[in-house]
Amino acid sequence: MAELPMNGSQQAVDPRKAAGAMANWAGAAVSLALILGAGVWGYKLLVRDVTGVPVVRAIEGPMREQPVDPGGSQAAHQGLAVNSVAAQGTAAAPADRLVLAPPPIELTGDDAPVSLAAVNASDVPSRSIEAPAEVAAAPEPITAPEPLKSGDIQGLVDQLVASADPLAPLENKPAAQPKPVIVKGGIGKSLRPKVRPAGLKQRTLQLAAATPIAAAPTEVSPDAIPAGTRLVQLGAFPSADVARSEWTKLQAKFGDYLGDKQRVVQKATSGGRTFYRLRAQGFADLSDARRLCSALKAENADCIPVVTR
Repeated sequence: MAELPMNGSQQAVDPRKAAGAMANWAGAAVSLALILGAGVWGYKLLVRDVTGVPVVRAIEGPMREQPVDPGGSQAAHQGLAVNSVAAQGTAAAPADRLVLAPPPIELTGDDAPVSLAAVNASDVPSRSIEAPAEVAAAPEPITAPEPLKSGDIQGLVDQLVASADPLAPLENKPAAQPKPVIVKGGIGKSLRPKVRPAGLKQRTLQLAAATPIAAAPTEVSPDAIPAGTRLVQLGAFPSADVARSEWTKLQAKFGDYLGDKQRVVQKATSGGRTFYRLRAQGFADLSDARRLCSALKAENADCIPVVTR
C-alpha cells in the first residue's frame, strides 16, 4: 500500500516509469504464453495417437495355415510287394486284397492299319495317290584292298586307276611334235639360259689363289705410344689371346669403322688382378674417337674414348 504524505499533497506519477512497467508486464505475459505453448505441444507429441501415421497393416488371420492333407497327393501303385522289396529288402506278407492289372488295350477294326489298295476311291480326294517308290537294292559289300608293301608305289598307282574309266582309248602312236611357229619380228634366239661352262670351277679356283690373303692386323706396343695420344678402349679381358680374338670379331662386324685402326693390347693390374685392355689407335683428335664410339654404342658394343698417360 502506497504511503501518502502527511501534509496532504500527492506526488505526480512519471509517465516513463508507467510505460516501462507496462512493457515488463507484457514481456512476462508473452514469455508465460510461450512456456505454456511449449508444454502443451510436448505433451501432445508424447501422447499423440499413432493411428494417424500411415502404417502397412498385415492381413487378418494367421500368417500360415496348416494344409488339410499334409502328406500331399498319394503316389500311385502303393502297397505292392515290389515296393517292400525296394524299401525293406524283403518281400511283404500277402495282402488281404489283390488288385489285378487292367487288361491290355485291344485295337478294334477301325483302329487297325488299312492298306493302300483297300482304300475306297470315293473316300479320298480327287487327286491321284502315287505308290511309294521301290526300295533300292542293298549296296554290295565293300571289300578292303589288299595291303601294299612298303615302297610299292606302282601297286598303289594300279589300285587307284583300277576302277577309273579312261577318258579316251589309249594308242601306241607317238605324239606328233608341234611345228615351230615363226613370228615375224620375234626373238631370233631362245631366252633359255646357257649351260654353265665346264671350266668355271677351275677358273674360280684360280681367282681364289690369285687373291691376296688379308694381312694380319697391325698391333702397336703400348710402350711405343706417346703420352697424350687419343685411343678408344673396346674392353678388358683376362688374357691377351682373348683380347686379340675379340678384335677379330669386332673387325668382322665393324670393318667399316675399324678397318684402318691399329690394335693395342695393354697389360694392367688392379686390386691384385691382372687383365688386358683392348684398345684402338689411329684417331686425329678427340672428336674422331667420339664418333667411332657413338657408332659402336649404337650397335650395343663397348667403347670408351681414352688418352695415353
